[in-house]
Amino acid sequence: MKMLREMTLTAAMAALMPAMAPAGMLELPAHAVRAAEQSEPLASYRLPIGPWDGAEIQTIWAEGEVLRQAWTYRSPGATTLQLLTPLRDQLTEAGFEILFECETDACGGFDFRYATDVLPEPEMHVDLGDYRFLSAQRMGDEAPEYISLMISRSSARGFVQITRVGTPGAEGATLFAASTKNPPVTELPAEPEAIAAELENQGRAVLADLSFETGSSTLIDDEFVSLSALAEYLLDNPDRKITLVGHTDAEGALEKNIALSEKRAEAVREHLILALAVPAEQIEARGVGFLAPLASNLTDDGRTQNRRVEVILTSTQ
Repeated sequence: MKMLREMTLTAAMAALMPAMAPAGMLELPAHAVRAAEQSEPLASYRLPIGPWDGAEIQTIWAEGEVLRQAWTYRSPGATTLQLLTPLRDQLTEAGFEILFECETDACGGFDFRYATDVLPEPEMHVDLGDYRFLSAQRMGDEAPEYISLMISRSSARGFVQITRVGTPGAEGATLFAASTKNPPVTELPAEPEAIAAELENQGRAVLADLSFETGSSTLIDDEFVSLSALAEYLLDNPDRKITLVGHTDAEGALEKNIALSEKRAEAVREHLILALAVPAEQIEARGVGFLAPLASNLTDDGRTQNRRVEVILTSTQ
């Protein structure tokens, strides 16, 4: 493997920098869940401070306590920039200097993602066509503190990996927490009444908060507002029947996408039956791949919208 270029920041250089800003808390939305955490009391981390240039990534060699956390929260329709902006603002307010920031292609796409240290799926999901990265530092009395953020999303969830490197137990060390002071990026739709109204009036509804592992039919979470709402509707209306229809974006062969979309629809059907006690005879599952897009497949946002499961009301009376 080609070596990454490394820049070592010495204690002498650190001593010339301003003192650390007052202690602060990096706050995520109130409903954020910490999905994974790794902690090493004394380790090193290559902090990216530049994009993939075709051969390597420029990095700073950071040493100290290395803490990695993956957070996830529901944010249907939110862009990666909307997910990143409040966290970036908090970092700058806490005295951090932004060293490097990039978005997907400008980062280096696939190569940047796999040359950086990312926690595994499903705790940390990175869409190779839609992610953002940020690295920052602030200087303390004894040593610098470093933060990196990897931000990505699925159709309904935001994913944030935070990596912090600094002195163990240092006064003013950055902490991370979900906080009611930081509201959700977007309100989650799919109240029971909304699902019922869409099915009765329009004959269809998109299950917007579902999230699957990349290239897989495995549901990432085990609790979804839309599925609870749909189950309530079906249990209240035992004469109603539905078909779950899986959809994909236009990347890859049609046959493969049809197979994947049907598997995802079937996974949703199984969840409704096994976890939510909906009678099996009320639900069918089908997949149509990329044949019925909601948006253009020419953009990242469009492809994200097209990766979905819809519910179709098939009762005629």
